[in-house]
Amino acid sequence: MDDLSRFCCRNADCPDHGKRGHGNLTVPARYGPSNTRVLRCSTCKARFSERKGTPLYGTRLSAQTVTAVLAHVAEGSGTRKTARLVGVHRDTVTRYIRQAGEQAQQLHDELVALSPPDQRAPTG
Repeated sequence: MDDLSRFCCRNADCPDHGKRGHGNLTVPARYGPSNTRVLRCSTCKARFSERKGTPLYGTRLSAQTVTAVLAHVAEGSGTRKTARLVGVHRDTVTRYIRQAGEQAQQLHDELVALSPPDQRAPTG
């Protein structure tokens, strides 16, 4: 049995959009060499990859390689050094940095939009 508690429907028009562990997701198929799961929402019938919205979406590299690239960059290694250490082309490193940055920006905007208003009294 697949643990789908950390996933939610990605369809913005779905009434269950963003509700993690709601029980509306199933795994009707898998694809690729890493057996990536295709998730289906029983509420809106949308289908999407479990990697949608992550730096792993659309990648042909293994999850370990992508994680290694991003870990080296997070530790302050430059693009060329990261490419040399992980064994990928420097353009690949740049592409993953850009993709991870864009997705981090989207997540930030989503979390800020959902954050509660500041209830502290204004200081003055």
